[in-house]
Order: sequence, then C-alpha cells, then structure tokens
Amino acid sequence: MEVPQHVAIIMDGNGRWAKKRGLPRIAGHKVGADSLKEIVKVAAEVGIKYLTVYAFSTENWKRPKDEVSFLMGLLAESIEREVDSLNKNNVKLRFLGRLREFSEELQSKMEASMAKLQKNTGLNLNVMVNYGGRAEIVDAVNEIIEGREQRAERRIGEEDIQGHLYTREIPDPDLLIRTANEMRISNFLLWQIAYSEIYVTDVFWPDFRRNELLKAVESYNKRERRFGKTSEQLK
Repeated sequence: MEVPQHVAIIMDGNGRWAKKRGLPRIAGHKVGADSLKEIVKVAAEVGIKYLTVYAFSTENWKRPKDEVSFLMGLLAESIEREVDSLNKNNVKLRFLGRLREFSEELQSKMEASMAKLQKNTGLNLNVMVNYGGRAEIVDAVNEIIEGREQRAERRIGEEDIQGHLYTREIPDPDLLIRTANEMRISNFLLWQIAYSEIYVTDVFWPDFRRNELLKAVESYNKRERRFGKTSEQLK
C-alpha cells in the first residue's frame, strides 16, 4: 500500500457529534482531541511524514464566547499534556497561523513546545490555529512586498508566494480528508491543495479513528494523480 507523504485533515463534526448524543458542544471537542491523539499515532505507524490538521480558523472567533474560551483552554491543556508523549514518539510539532493574536501565555506554551520538539525526525505534525487560507496568502504577499521595498523588482511569481507561506518548508498535501460529510474547503490550505486528492467521509471527527484513516489511505491508493497530464502520458 502506497502511503501519502502528506495528509491534511479538516476535523469537522464535533458539535454535531455531541448534539446527537444530547451533550454540550464542548463534549465533542474533548472527544475530538482524543481522535487527534490516535490519528497522530496511526499516521506515524503507517509512515505518513506530514500530518496537517485544521484546529482553529480565523473565522472561529465568531463562535460563542464560552466555546472559544473552552477551545483556548483545551489547546493549552493539550499542549501541556501531550508534549512529552510527542517527544517520546519523535514527533516534530509546528503551530501555524496568525499566532500573535493569541494570548501571550498561550503563545509561550506553543513556542516552548515547538522548541522542545524541533530536533525530532519522525512525523511532522502541523497544527493550524487562527489559520485561514486567504489570510496566509495575504501575509505571504505582504512579506514579499516588505522585502522588496529597497529593490526595483515588480512582478511576483508562484515561487515567491510558495516561499513565503506558513508552510514554506512543507510539501503540499497529497491527500485532504474532510470529516462530517461537508463538501467545502472552508478556507483551508487554498494554495497548497491545488492538486491534492480529496476524501470526504460522513464520519464525525470524534469517531474518526485508526480504521477511518486507513480507509482514506486505501481510497487514495485507487486514485490516479495526473497533475494535468493524461493517463497515457503517465504510462
């Protein structure tokens, strides 16, 4: 079985999972955190090199204040609880997004955890927080402009933008997974998923565990990735 080098996941359905069981939305987020822990473990076991997960979007600030507050607390708690386990399993961690908009305390926790795991050589876990695909492209273009203020260059190419994305050191996803049967991208990795294979499942994120990831990888193996070419050219 061929394993995709880079898998990206839109972890959707925590609230609906909880509602279906008569539970508050935060219960879904708690169990969803357990799903992520298992998927990180399985991804490393099967040989996936990069796992990128959509944890909190730039639009999620619009949710009820108590839910946002809970999510910030859950993120801080998860960092403290899981960093040693991630280190033991040789996982390298990156938080990517507009991190400066989080509290100083949470930023410090993120920075400390990344520093602790930066030399690890196993699975690369990228957690996208306060992340939006459009915001990322805007930030990339502004970086380029700021760097060219003293030079006469005018045109910006694809390589320029690629080299200034949050994911500049990371290959584009081979496979994008979305849970909870939603047929949209939700402002996630808009630049990077230009040629990603997309897999949508009706399974809510809290129920997405080992077998569900393996099903997604199996589906990926049945795809023919042409990158604009014909099947005959690939042969």
